[in-house]
Amino acid sequence: MIEEIGRIAVKTSGREAGKKCVIVDVIDKNFVLVTGPKQLTGIRRRKANVRHLAFTPHRIEIGRGASDEEVMRALEAAGLIDYMKSKVRVELGTLA
Repeated sequence: MIEEIGRIAVKTSGREAGKKCVIVDVIDKNFVLVTGPKQLTGIRRRKANVRHLAFTPHRIEIGRGASDEEVMRALEAAGLIDYMKSKVRVELGTLA
């Protein structure tokens, strides 16, 4: 299952398009709970439709419903802080 807890994804629509986030919980087959964390990428914790996400091959080890502090520690341990800060250009729902 690609929409798994700890998977890093890119938002492909809305005002946060192009920003990376981390999946912290799977709600059902259509929705997941994501966080940036806000102080790192600008994405606050919220429910997101999986159709509005592009999944990356990167994954961090966190527990279900992990706090933003736990996510930050896992990102630091994996060396992905700079990767998360970089923005991706999104064109018509696809990554460019």
